[in-house]
Amino acid sequence: MTTRTLVLTSSILGENGQSKALAEHFIAQAESRDGVEVTHRDLVANELPHLGLAELGSWQVGAEERSAEQRELAARSDELIAELQDHDVVVLAVPMYNFGIPSQLKAWFDRVMRAGVTFRYTENGPQGLVEGKRAVILAARGGQYAGTEKDTQTPHLKLMLGMIGIGEVDTVFAEGLNMGKRDAALKEARQAIDGLV
Repeated sequence: MTTRTLVLTSSILGENGQSKALAEHFIAQAESRDGVEVTHRDLVANELPHLGLAELGSWQVGAEERSAEQRELAARSDELIAELQDHDVVVLAVPMYNFGIPSQLKAWFDRVMRAGVTFRYTENGPQGLVEGKRAVILAARGGQYAGTEKDTQTPHLKLMLGMIGIGEVDTVFAEGLNMGKRDAALKEARQAIDGLV
């Protein structure tokens, strides 16, 4: 049985990004295993525009009733959701920018979190429709924030993943990268990744 893994990178530092380095380590380990296929989507190299009203509105129109422009706009979200649904594991390689996630990753979430498609509202609250998947967060930070109130990023990511139905989430932290702990933190993170692949 093949396990399909979708790796999303979002560092604006390109090849110099530490979250990108963690993702590359994950990919190398995954591809060395039998029965694992990896898809890598670089959300900076293939940047999505910020979500606007016209694109949001295109989702509210039936597929057969959309204009040519609406079909083109809706296709962005449709393709990203199809890609997500087609994979078993989602890996988010995430740097911390001003205590949040990169806007490029936010733009991806804005398109895969669609009411009626990846979650639905019920009388008991939202219900995720993306089932049978797990996620891995690879978090690279210059400071040390895990487990503190300053780590608003991890709860935010888990909340969004949970909203669409992905409740099984593992997190690997590489912290203190700008505090003289870079080598040790990256080594520890790589070892943690090896145990998750």
